[in-house]
Amino acid sequence: MAVIALSWVEGADQSLPLPCYQTAGAAGADVCANLPDRGQVILAAGARALVPTGLRVQIPEGFEMQMRPRSGLALKHGITLPNSPGTIDSDYRGPLGVIVMNASDADFVIKHGDRIAQLVVAPVVQARFELAEGLDETARGMGGFGSTGQNG
Repeated sequence: MAVIALSWVEGADQSLPLPCYQTAGAAGADVCANLPDRGQVILAAGARALVPTGLRVQIPEGFEMQMRPRSGLALKHGITLPNSPGTIDSDYRGPLGVIVMNASDADFVIKHGDRIAQLVVAPVVQARFELAEGLDETARGMGGFGSTGQNG
């Protein structure tokens, strides 16, 4: 199990819960909006905003933290993360913010303390990139987006 060290950003509301898993089988830990003024953000239809969590993280080397949308917010309100999954690298120590986008046609209110995203911790494998004279042939070849068929 990876251990993620957390610290509060100066001025953050420390009464809010730390990221936590809502069920025993959950892959993602919910994280809350921690707004400096303890108020709300009105996210207009089609708009996006950086929502603070009030946290900084220390991720062990060899891991990353992915930020993903909450499925209920996506389905019911069209709230998503445009860079999903957003990657937080193990050497980042700045404030943890969530880029939230309203893909619906109605304004959406994010209140202080609302669960706005989920965090998934995953192992990372770094590769070495080398220039080659040629690449092995495959059945797919150079077929790009949609090349495996309408349902594939």
